[in-house]
Amino acid sequence: MQERVEYWLVVAVARTLGRLPRALARGLVGVLTTILYRVLGRLRRVGEANLELAMPGLPGSDRDRILRTLFRNLGWQLVEFCRMPRYTPENTRNWVRTEGIENYLAAEARGKGVLVLTGHLGAWEMSGFYHSLTGHPMGVVIRRLDNRLLDEYVNNIRCLRGNHVLHKDDFARGLLTAMHAGQTVGILMDTNMTPPQGVFVRFFGIDACTASGLARVALKTGAAVVPGFLVWEEAERKYVLHFGPELKFNKTGNTENDILAATQQCNDVLEAWIRRYPDQWLWIHRRWKTRPAGQPGLY
Repeated sequence: MQERVEYWLVVAVARTLGRLPRALARGLVGVLTTILYRVLGRLRRVGEANLELAMPGLPGSDRDRILRTLFRNLGWQLVEFCRMPRYTPENTRNWVRTEGIENYLAAEARGKGVLVLTGHLGAWEMSGFYHSLTGHPMGVVIRRLDNRLLDEYVNNIRCLRGNHVLHKDDFARGLLTAMHAGQTVGILMDTNMTPPQGVFVRFFGIDACTASGLARVALKTGAAVVPGFLVWEEAERKYVLHFGPELKFNKTGNTENDILAATQQCNDVLEAWIRRYPDQWLWIHRRWKTRPAGQPGLY
């Protein structure tokens, strides 16, 4: 019963936001997220702790500005997700564009599959969806929601334009199958992991348990790895889907060392993009929760 009540409440909110004019919906959630920024003290404190870890010495006023803007951007992403069933190549043309598409197309043309390295930066839910609107459907790796009705509802929206989901509980096999078929899969690689799925590499100068699946699959299959992020460009008042240059991983014959080095490369790229758009990354996630053996917790 509770599962159904939660489902219908979420669907009612989503349909309401989806029907409102986009500017009005973004304005309303902007007010709501301003309130939530003060109400959700635990999340705000996690964000403050993460910023202190990653950018020590950052003035308190800058931390506050970054987190306030992050909450606003999360609200905006909610609006875009609720409106995604209405989006077409034509009605998104004036406020979303792609940059660096040649990096993706060159990688796709090799025919060995493409792994899009991404993270919880900007409008990540919209990024794969918009990529499918441009004629390039892809797979997205997701974690199942606890509410199975909401899980189905959300995944149906994600897949409206030809995308498909790969669940984390079948992660490795799904990725290998997709790469052998020459497909594209986006992987959010910036969340806390636990061994053995995660390995410790540096992230903002701190040991961070990081998913190694992308590196393992890329090294095994020869799939291309291309960074991709859909971020809000304030100067343009547009979202821009950026594709960076393809990453090149070295194969020395020492598999585990190669995996560590490739995973570190991925973290370095993620960090560089987050530093470029610090108010659009999910600082309220406990990214450094898992610690190497013998090290104290950071939260």
